[in-house]
Amino acid sequence: MESVIETPRGGFSFELCKRNEALRHAGIKFPNPVKTGTTIAGIVFKDGVILGADTRATEGTVVADKNCAKIHYIAKNIYCCGAGTAADTEYTTEIISSDLELHRLSTGRKPRIATACRLLKQYLYRYQGEIGAYLVLGGVDSTGPHLFTIHAHGSTDKLPYVSMGSGSLAAMAVFEDGFRPNMELEDAKKLVRNAVAGGIFNDLGSGSNIDICVITTEGVDYIRPYDEANIKGVRVGDYTYPRGATAVLETTVRKFEVTSETVKTVESMES
Repeated sequence: MESVIETPRGGFSFELCKRNEALRHAGIKFPNPVKTGTTIAGIVFKDGVILGADTRATEGTVVADKNCAKIHYIAKNIYCCGAGTAADTEYTTEIISSDLELHRLSTGRKPRIATACRLLKQYLYRYQGEIGAYLVLGGVDSTGPHLFTIHAHGSTDKLPYVSMGSGSLAAMAVFEDGFRPNMELEDAKKLVRNAVAGGIFNDLGSGSNIDICVITTEGVDYIRPYDEANIKGVRVGDYTYPRGATAVLETTVRKFEVTSETVKTVESMES
């Protein structure tokens, strides 16, 4: 009697590719991927964590907001940078912030970064990546400074320096060149600033100002803006033209007769 349990085959499985191709031939339209633009970064330094972000919000190729706040409050000792869909990052961080506050009131203890990370990753995993929130979570608790990246499908990484968003490659290049363990505050702030600026100048989806958030055991210093990377230049020429500078090729005048009509309502008389 043959076993009903099949031995798993090695190598790659292309069954889903065949299924997707069959659905495409059946006329089912697949959703188009959406590209979002942001540069967010974080670093662990000697006394805590520093988070940084640009302030440009885009709608496709249009700059929708030049001063968008991308560093969100989670708790008094925990903050979170958001990349992806602005509405998703706002709502996700607000929901988890509320849950973490209820957890603090229930336990009577200061919330830990690992707790916030678990709540965020479970919330995002529940929607299988449909929520466009890519997060950099950082803070300081009783166990020390911690820095996490949380992807939209729920996976997490814990690293001493991280970057996410469309400008993350340029920011990571700056981190890999300048990061040193146990950096001083001013050196760490300058490194985060340079990392976000690298994303701004090498990615069209990132721009405007640079916000940073310094989290230590003594408190939080949210500096907004910390630096203005893209300073708007002054126009050197006059672009106004005198009347008559453009030649008139043809003139047409149309006359319209305006008539007015008055509608009077007549009350019907009942017998």
